Amino acid sequence: MSVSMLSTFVKPMHPEGRKFVAIFAGITVLLFLIWEPLGWIGVGLTVWCYYFFRDPVRVTPTRPGLMISPADGVVSLLEPAVPPVELGLGDQPMTRISVFMSVFNCHVNRLPMAGRITKVAYRPGKFLNASLDKASSDNERNGLAVETAEGVRYGVVQIAGLVARRILCEVREGQELMTGERFGLIRFGSRLDIYLPEGVQPQVCIGQTMIAGETVLADLDGTEPARAGGVR
Repeated sequence: MSVSMLSTFVKPMHPEGRKFVAIFAGITVLLFLIWEPLGWIGVGLTVWCYYFFRDPVRVTPTRPGLMISPADGVVSLLEPAVPPVELGLGDQPMTRISVFMSVFNCHVNRLPMAGRITKVAYRPGKFLNASLDKASSDNERNGLAVETAEGVRYGVVQIAGLVARRILCEVREGQELMTGERFGLIRFGSRLDIYLPEGVQPQVCIGQTMIAGETVLADLDGTEPARAGGVR
């Protein structure tokens, strides 16, 4: 399979973004009528809006046992934490990996590992900076509990950020998804928390850049200890 130069720069857009791009484009036309320099600013913002809602094709590793990042962004937290109670994953700490998405990241979310959605739980809340630890408990969020074919359970939680005002979840309880399949989107800056199954070691480090549907977070069949890394 070859990759064309055009596909490198022009990406498909998530349907959720069409109305926003149309609004930005309409405002841009008005700005041109008012004053041309304002119109060109509008053009830049319209392009950014399209870029925000881009939904590129990703090449997902398919080897059994691999957990993949559900979001583009940077690992901002990596620590033991009790998963949200509404997910029904118990009251014992699980290893939590937090991926922070800026307004320049792709915001389409993908399932970390194939399985059946056993719980979809939305909780309203605040809109604190998504990079803060307390955003996991205080912010608006939507969580999924997932059970694999082998009976392994894990959680993934969409968390609204400082700018985000809507979480979009496109799956339902009982639905089965493959690794890397799209399950939702968060508008304009946010974060994803992944709660690893018991005994599974993270294979990423704080500060590492993630690519949704491609970057390996953990290996359920591996024996490697938690990965360490250094800034270069």
